[in-house]
Amino acid sequence: MAQYLLSVYQPAGPAPAPEILEPIMRDLEALNREMKAAGAWVFAAGLHPTGSATVVRQQGTEVLITDGPFAEAKEHLGGFTVIEAADLDAALGWAGKLARATTLPIEVRPIQH
Repeated sequence: MAQYLLSVYQPAGPAPAPEILEPIMRDLEALNREMKAAGAWVFAAGLHPTGSATVVRQQGTEVLITDGPFAEAKEHLGGFTVIEAADLDAALGWAGKLARATTLPIEVRPIQH
């Protein structure tokens, strides 16, 4: 079976109010249980805010370290789920469920091994 990265993109800014976030987290937990029961779930995690990011890059012969996310944007990577799926259609099916649970856009990419 192939593995796919389902990237969750969220708007920049503070987390939603508890009355908005709690039902989303409840739906996300239910989806993770469904993925585990189906044998599709491999790994998932949320990320700290972009202010906690550090970028490391080579510049000439030096390594440059800067604070902040790699790219300034209105939306950024907020979390991810790695799944196993028979094919892209199956992965897109899980991504649709993840988009409904999180109310956020999901990018689907196959993982190379």
